[in-house]
Amino acid sequence: MTTLISWGLLAFAVSFVLTVFVKQLALKRGAVDKPTKARNLHDKPTARLGGLAIFAAFAVVVILILFTSDALTGGAISRFHYAGVILGGMILMLGGYFDDRYELPPSLSIVSPFLAAMTVIFFGIEVEKLSNPFGGVIYLTSWQSDLLVFVWLMVVMYTTKFLDGLDGLASSVTGVGALMVMLLSLTAAYYQPDVALLSAVVIGAIVGFLFWNFHPATIFLGEGGSTFVGFLLGVLAVISGGKLATALLVLGIPLLDAVWVVVRRFRAGGLKQIFVGDRKHLHHRLYDLGLGQKQVVLVYVMVASAFGVTALFFQSREKLVALVVLCLIMLIAAFFFSQKEKRV
Repeated sequence: MTTLISWGLLAFAVSFVLTVFVKQLALKRGAVDKPTKARNLHDKPTARLGGLAIFAAFAVVVILILFTSDALTGGAISRFHYAGVILGGMILMLGGYFDDRYELPPSLSIVSPFLAAMTVIFFGIEVEKLSNPFGGVIYLTSWQSDLLVFVWLMVVMYTTKFLDGLDGLASSVTGVGALMVMLLSLTAAYYQPDVALLSAVVIGAIVGFLFWNFHPATIFLGEGGSTFVGFLLGVLAVISGGKLATALLVLGIPLLDAVWVVVRRFRAGGLKQIFVGDRKHLHHRLYDLGLGQKQVVLVYVMVASAFGVTALFFQSREKLVALVVLCLIMLIAAFFFSQKEKRV
């Protein structure tokens, strides 16, 4: 536990300090989010590129651990795997920089998440088996694993990208997800000290940035950062032995909200409309009901934590039931806001 705390605190400190320098870099390079769109909630230009501080803190601390001990390689995860994760993060940072600087169209902004997902697959990160909620284990072939990991990472990255609409929201929820993976990895049933340590580094890097990102934010994650935090959580779920259900329980509401938004936009204007931003995400609707940004973030964190904790105690079938409950909650919310919209 001392090791987890020590390395986690180092990741926090590096991220905390680097965020200040990244903010100055973003302002100097013109990577700034100006409040010129209807969906913007901030009232003054705010630096982007915040994800760069999280990535740098994560990469630096992971490399330090790899060079000074075998704490991260005591299980099935090798240095080669970590190289793939860091390289995938670099791709997201590079793509995010150009996106934040030049506001790339969706057809180009999807390139870096696509390449990042393909990179970790090339470096051997895979899901060998999944727990069957109806009993037994489902073993995956190589191509099935590659397809699952690719789709999983793309879905999680775009879920956190869509979630990044309020100060500290995406970073808070993904931090909760990393915490749940860490706690699960420390239980007797799943004991994986290497995964727990990696999760602690992720948590430290995110929380160090969150200090500056919480409302009122002085810096945003940016396009690269909003996908990178999802990338980290998605990778943690995979390398911890296919614990996708744990991440799904944490990201359940944001993921279902993303599906709801995509379907609604597609019905309104086809494929081109899907990536056109608006203020109809659940977090925006809660804000418009009168909740403050901090209150909305607190609601999301509480829901993510409540359902995430179930992963520590529930078996596969019970987790499936919890996911069904999440779906029902989202359906009720969708119905409520649809009816409210019709009355306006």
